[in-house]
Amino acid sequence: MRCVSIGPDRGTRTEGVARVGVRGHCNPAVVCRGVEGEGVAVTITLMASNSENLCGTEDLARNKTLGRCLQVLQDAKNDSEQFAALLLVTKVVKAGEIDAAARRRIFDAIGFSFPNRLLVTKESPHGCPSQIFRALGMTLLACFSTNPDLVIHPQILNKISIFNEIICSEVDAGTDIATFTSMIDDSFQCLQAISAHPQGQRHLVAEGTVSALCQVYLNQSHGHVQALCLLIGLLNTMENKCWKSCKPDLLKVLNKLSEQFATEEDHQKFELCSVLQHFLPAVPILTEDPSLIECLKNLHTGLFSILRSKLNSSQRDPALKLAGLLLTVYGSDWILAENSEANRKFLALMVNLACVEVRICLEDPNLNAPHFKPDVITACYSIIEFGMMVCVLGEKVCLTETESSQLVQIMVEAFGAVIGYFKQVTEEQLWDPFLYASVRILGAWMAEETYALRQEICDVLPFLICYAQKMFECPRKSDDLNNQVKGLSLADSPEVTMWPKDALRFLLPGFCHLSAEDAPRRILISDGFHVLLLRYFTQQWEVFSSSKNASVLPDDAEMSLRTACGIFLNLVITEPALIRQEECFSSLLSLLMESLQSLLCNQLHLILAANFTTLGLMMSRILADTPVLQGTTVSKGFFRGAIHFLSKAHTTQLNRIDDRTQIVVTERYQEGWDQISELWFLGMQAFGSCVPLLPWLPQSVIESEWLRDIFNLLNKSSPVTVEFDLIAAFQSVLAELAKNSKPCKDIMLSIGEEKANLYGMAALEQCLSQN
Repeated sequence: MRCVSIGPDRGTRTEGVARVGVRGHCNPAVVCRGVEGEGVAVTITLMASNSENLCGTEDLARNKTLGRCLQVLQDAKNDSEQFAALLLVTKVVKAGEIDAAARRRIFDAIGFSFPNRLLVTKESPHGCPSQIFRALGMTLLACFSTNPDLVIHPQILNKISIFNEIICSEVDAGTDIATFTSMIDDSFQCLQAISAHPQGQRHLVAEGTVSALCQVYLNQSHGHVQALCLLIGLLNTMENKCWKSCKPDLLKVLNKLSEQFATEEDHQKFELCSVLQHFLPAVPILTEDPSLIECLKNLHTGLFSILRSKLNSSQRDPALKLAGLLLTVYGSDWILAENSEANRKFLALMVNLACVEVRICLEDPNLNAPHFKPDVITACYSIIEFGMMVCVLGEKVCLTETESSQLVQIMVEAFGAVIGYFKQVTEEQLWDPFLYASVRILGAWMAEETYALRQEICDVLPFLICYAQKMFECPRKSDDLNNQVKGLSLADSPEVTMWPKDALRFLLPGFCHLSAEDAPRRILISDGFHVLLLRYFTQQWEVFSSSKNASVLPDDAEMSLRTACGIFLNLVITEPALIRQEECFSSLLSLLMESLQSLLCNQLHLILAANFTTLGLMMSRILADTPVLQGTTVSKGFFRGAIHFLSKAHTTQLNRIDDRTQIVVTERYQEGWDQISELWFLGMQAFGSCVPLLPWLPQSVIESEWLRDIFNLLNKSSPVTVEFDLIAAFQSVLAELAKNSKPCKDIMLSIGEEKANLYGMAALEQCLSQN
């Protein structure tokens, strides 16, 4: 027969017979007949014979043989000679492992041109598998892909679509199974090598490899295990892009995995626990489509089956990690048992197991478990945190009072173990990422539970303050910890997991509660927490100021600023002497005064503006003698802003039911009024207290026409509809203005003297009646 030329013609076609093989399924000897090929035939046959005799010899002999084969390859004058020599190379390559240098020698001798032509050649010699040329080309590319310098070469990356096609291909009638599976294995080797590089990962996602891998796994085709491993790797590094480009295919895989998870009852069930963690999207996609609810039900069924069984730690740990991840992403939405009793049992079971695991790991000094499986304990922390939310807020799983009390007691014991762990931490362990996770969960507990473990928490307050300060003062070390903390995260993707790099953000809510109580407040003050808090407040304001036009609000910086204001406000109310003595509070007041106006311009920041206004007014009462409050431009600007905030909170509205006009909260303030109202009332009281201390303040009130605004509200409304607290707030300001400013008193006498009597404002009425 004729020996077929490969790809584009490279010269004179030669007649001959070829009996070739890949992976040893055909005789590698090649005999070429014809004028041009005859001289080569002897050499090739000899080389093949020698290579067959080398089986089991040392690497040195194999490398020597490889060198001779490569020389023949380089001397080849046409396709038949090059192909024949190439078969000998592939036999040497497959005869055993070769080092990187030898693989590079093969590439230098062959290059990309010939393998490229092999991949597109559809004919094959008589008596050989139909895809022998393509299989040979894939073998060469798989060899090249093991070289880090070649794997991201454009000539490899532009073959990704071919690799995808091969792994998804089906066996045709008459196809040689060995050749077919060899091509798929080589394709997977190339894809695996490409996926080891960030640039390669981007090309794989862009070229549709994720969909191809999903198809292989869904069909359970040859290589489906490798396909699943590759999918896990790509989801770990490029989760968002994978889900964005291949959401339907990934959901099919997730559904298949969840079905297996719900029905399997052998060791595979535990393996699926680990696999499923990687396939759960970091956003709640599964609750967006009702058809996907079945997937969550399967996850619930499989987990409940595992957790209620007697297990060893290797079986229990993956289940706890999966449960923690589901709670982190979906809250209680995935707990979809048919009745509430089953919901409660499942929740109680998870929280109990998580608390027990935490105690086992943290109470046994010999086990030293945090260093062996911190990822499991972190998952337990997420489960416990969810249990806290259920007990405090009810969530969607309604517990009885008895069940809630039992869960709280179990969690108290777990947090006792966490506190005990803190007492054993050394200076060298301060940068352990597991410590950060433990501080975070205790911060969540302190924010919700204000009585249990109070003394124990007071005992570790100095440690918590020290830890928070270290984290705040050493941002470089914090950056070094970033990847380590990501490793502890329940969401594996670095695209999703962002470490805030400060512990104060999680501790502030609990510290806010503690600052209202005498004993813990004394500890906070004695350890200089107020100084650290001001530094943190200043930094967060800078962060917030640089990004306050962001679309997603409020952000972490704004929430931290709000909570810090709450702590400062507690200190201002309970420790006025401290405010006078510590220079840092004068700096804080200056920052508040300089910043308020910018907040009032944006409706989205009204709650933060309320915090700044009230805190600034409360501090001004105590620091009235400081230079910044002596009628400076900054102080006058702040009080104009304060008047604006206080004066724009109310308006009048006709109640159509009883046909009476009443004073109501303005539309601008309604959305956040539950968080603003107390600050507004306290701010009114503080503003009134500032009037006698700041002689220039009444003139600012007059210029703002606030007096007229207040009396307009009173004139338009019906006295019986106005709440007493609101009248008292108005009176606290009006009485001080009437008492300390004749111009203000004259205005009130001219526009509404009778309103004081009509609304029962006795103190104001008395001030207005005095000469």
